[in-house]
Amino acid sequence: MARGRELFRYCATRLALAPLMLWLIASLVFLLLRVAPGDPVDAVLGSRAPEAAKAALRSSLGLDQSLWNQYLDFLSGLVHGDLGVALINNEPVRSIISKTLPASLELGITALIISAVLGLAVGFSGIARPEGKFDLAGRFYGIGTYALPPFWAAMLIQLVFAVMLGWLPVGGRFPPSLIPPEGSGFLIFDSMISGNWSALQGTIRHLVLPAGTLGLLLSGVFTNALRLNLNRTLKSDYVESARSRGLSETQVVLRHALPNALLPVLTIAGITVASLIGGALLIEVTFSWPGIAMRLQESINQRDYPVVQGIVVAIAALVVMVSVAVDLLVAVLDPRIRY
Repeated sequence: MARGRELFRYCATRLALAPLMLWLIASLVFLLLRVAPGDPVDAVLGSRAPEAAKAALRSSLGLDQSLWNQYLDFLSGLVHGDLGVALINNEPVRSIISKTLPASLELGITALIISAVLGLAVGFSGIARPEGKFDLAGRFYGIGTYALPPFWAAMLIQLVFAVMLGWLPVGGRFPPSLIPPEGSGFLIFDSMISGNWSALQGTIRHLVLPAGTLGLLLSGVFTNALRLNLNRTLKSDYVESARSRGLSETQVVLRHALPNALLPVLTIAGITVASLIGGALLIEVTFSWPGIAMRLQESINQRDYPVVQGIVVAIAALVVMVSVAVDLLVAVLDPRIRY
């Protein structure tokens, strides 16, 4: 009963703090965009536009109001789900996010699966002989993949597999000769639902290089996390007790050590979601992937305040939700946690 009350209090606190975190992030983004050099009106009309046209546009965008009034309008729209419209083409920001977010999620989820499978496999391979060849190779792999510059690795993989070998497309998300299936925006899912196998094959071919590159770069995090936690767990008292009962080493590792070593790795997976965003920006730009990260980069260059604010808030909300979900899951699965 005591643990149940503590767990409920912890979950309620984490859920209550999530809106506060989003408010702080949104406020910080709003302030940074206003103090950054450059004028969004000049970005839209050009620096040589008549002053009357600039003043009219500035008034229609609300940029002639005080900073405090702009902030209140921004928060009011945010509460009501209104993220504004783009300065460049007057497209609603919600529509921009709904078009680009599925592409980034499809790329990110695939990359996360690849990184988890590859990283955990490499981390687990050297546990039979600590400090052996496989263990040392896994250690170098974990450090090396995490240290590789994403843009350099992406261009190198493009050069080898797309240009030199010609196995896969250089960039893009879908073959230009085909019509993409309509639906949720997740092309793999939409292609399978519609039974369009040509579209499914083309989607997978375009996804392999960017998702594989991003997954490879993030897999070292899982390798190092599993390796360190598994080595620590194998030296614990309850594992030694399991060995003393005559259990085989395979049973000791799989039934006793591995489940406990995977709990910190679950937390690492939640943190990796935030890393996906930074890595996805460089990957999307390099592979011309039409995702939300590339649209964010374009909007920053164009000084498009509403689009930048809306995308950052959407990404922050996604990261906060994943972080809270992982924290709650770990709290439920691990009875050793105290609150």
